[in-house]
Amino acid sequence: FGVHLIDETNLTKKQTQYLSDYFDVNILLHLQPMLLASQRIQPFLQNDQLYLAVKLAYKSSKSSATKKRVLHSYAIVKIPTHYQPRFLQLPVENGNHYIIFLDDVVRAFLYKIFPGFNIISSFSFKITRDAELYIEDEFQGNLLQKITKSLNKREVGAPCRFTYDSSMPKPFLKFLLNFLGLSKNDLFPGGKYHNFSDFFSFPNPTKRALVLDKLVPNKIKELEGGVNLFDEISRREFLFNFPYHSYDHVLNLLKQSAEDPLVTTIKITQYRVAKKSEVIKYLLRAANNGKEVVVFVELKARFDEEQNIKFAQQMEKAGINVLYSFPGLKVHSKILQITRKEGKRFKNYSYLGTGNFNESTARIYSDIGLFTADTRLTEEVEKVFQVLAGKKINYNFKHLLVAQFNMRKDFTKLIDNEIANAKKGKEARMVIKMNSLEDKKMIDKLYEASQAGVKIEMIIRGICCLIPGIKDLSENISAISIVDLYLEHSRIFIFHNGGKTKYYASSADWMRRNLNRRIEVAFPIYDKNLQKIMKDIINIQLSDNIKARILDKSLSNKYKTTKAEKPIQAQIATYTYFKLKEG
Repeated sequence: FGVHLIDETNLTKKQTQYLSDYFDVNILLHLQPMLLASQRIQPFLQNDQLYLAVKLAYKSSKSSATKKRVLHSYAIVKIPTHYQPRFLQLPVENGNHYIIFLDDVVRAFLYKIFPGFNIISSFSFKITRDAELYIEDEFQGNLLQKITKSLNKREVGAPCRFTYDSSMPKPFLKFLLNFLGLSKNDLFPGGKYHNFSDFFSFPNPTKRALVLDKLVPNKIKELEGGVNLFDEISRREFLFNFPYHSYDHVLNLLKQSAEDPLVTTIKITQYRVAKKSEVIKYLLRAANNGKEVVVFVELKARFDEEQNIKFAQQMEKAGINVLYSFPGLKVHSKILQITRKEGKRFKNYSYLGTGNFNESTARIYSDIGLFTADTRLTEEVEKVFQVLAGKKINYNFKHLLVAQFNMRKDFTKLIDNEIANAKKGKEARMVIKMNSLEDKKMIDKLYEASQAGVKIEMIIRGICCLIPGIKDLSENISAISIVDLYLEHSRIFIFHNGGKTKYYASSADWMRRNLNRRIEVAFPIYDKNLQKIMKDIINIQLSDNIKARILDKSLSNKYKTTKAEKPIQAQIATYTYFKLKEG
C-alpha cells in the first residue's frame, strides 16, 4: 500500500530538510532540555511521559578554560506529545507515504537543542509513578473525602517503574538510576519506543484502503421499532453478545424506564462509565421524572475514581440516591433492576452482564448481557441490591453466584460434580472462558479434576497461572488465548453436569481479588434457546485457528493452526453467526 514507517537513520535529503524546517517552527519552542548537572537538583519527571536521555560531549576548543571542563555530560529532553502528534506524515514521494515517530524527529535534531555539544547517543525512557490510592483506614471517616484527597497525589507519587530502551549501555543506565534515585528493582527493559497506545492515533494516508470493513452491530428485531421492551422481556429472555449486538438495546431499556409512567424504581451499579455517558443521562432523566433511582458507585475503580466522583456528585444534585464503596471491598458486579407497577402488583425486570454499563467500551469489548423477567433471577438481583444498600441479609442464593456469599463454594461444587461423574466413568467436561486465572484454590481444583479424567477446555485472554498439558497433572486441560479486533472480556462457564448442562456468565474472573475481595455476580442461562447460542459462540471460539494462541508450559504462545482445517477467525465468525441469526 506504499506506507512506510521510517526513523531518523534513513531520511532522504529532501525529508531531512522538510523535517528540519518543521522542527524549527513547530517543535523547538516546546522543548525544555534539562542538563543533569547536580544530583542535589533532581528534575521532576512526569508520569508516563516520553523522554530522551542524551549523552553529550563538549565541542573542542583551544581555550585552556574549556580543556578543564568535564568531557561528557548528560541531559534529558521531554518528547512534546502534548503539543504535537506522536506520528508525523512527510510529503508523498513517488506515490509512497512516509511516517515518522515524533521521538525520532527530536532525536534527529538534538544538535539544534544543544549547540555547544556533540551528540554521543540518545535513548528513550519513561517513568511510571505509583498510582495506588493509599488510604490509611477505609473503615473510619469519610471514604469519599479520603479518595478525593488521595487522587490529588497520584501524578506526583513515587516512581515505581523505569521503562527504558534495553540497548542503553550499562554505564549510561547506572548513571540515570543514581541521578534519579531509582533502584534495580524499578527497571523494566523495553524497546526503542514506548506508549504503544499511541498507535490508536496512527495516521492512515490511504484512507479506506487499510481500514477493516466496519462490523455494524446487529439488532434484535423484537426489540426494535419502538416496541414496549417490558412486554417483550415478559415474553422471553434476550441474550446479547456485544459488540456483535448493538448496545442501543440496553440504552433503550434505560430510556424507556426513565419515561414509562409505570416504572417506579431503577437500581444500577456503576464501575466504569463512558466519559459522555448516555447511561447517566437516562438516570438523571428518570430522577427528574420522579422515579426513585439508586446508583451504587464504586469509587475504587482504578483510574476512573475521579470521573466516578464527578458523576456521583452530579447524580446526588439531581436527587438520586447514590451509594458508595464498601470499606475493604470493591463492587464489580454489572446489574440493573427496574421495578414497574403493573396493575395491582410490582414486577421486576433485570439486566445482568459481564461488562460495564459503558456504551463506549461496548463497541470494542466482547461481553455477555441478559434481559430477564424470570423471578428466580430478579428476586435474587433484588437481594444483591439490598446488600449494596448496606443491609445485612441472611439469604441463601440458589440461582445467582455472588462473591462474598456462595460464588467460590458453588463453583467448587460444580467442579466436584464433574470429578464425581468422571470417577463413575461418566462423561465429564467443562469449558471455562475468562480474562485471568490466578486463584490457587481454583487452579488446584482444576488440576484435581484433570487427574480424575475431566476434560477441560479453557479460553484465557490474559493471566493464566495454570499450566495445561502436563502428564499426571493437567493432561486433560487445554488452553488458548484469543487476541483480535475486540477485547475478549466475557466470562463464561459451562459444566456438562451429567448431560444436563449448566451455563453461567459472570462479572468475575477466577482471581483471589474477584472471589475474596469483591462483590461479583455470575448468572445462569436457563432458556434452552439461549443455552444453544452460548454453546455455539463458545464452539466458534474453540475452533479459531487464525487468532487463537496455544497456552503451554513453554510460554511460546504459538498460533493454533492446522492446514487441514478451514480458516476460522472466531470474532468474524461470531459476527456472521449473529448477523444470520438476527436476519
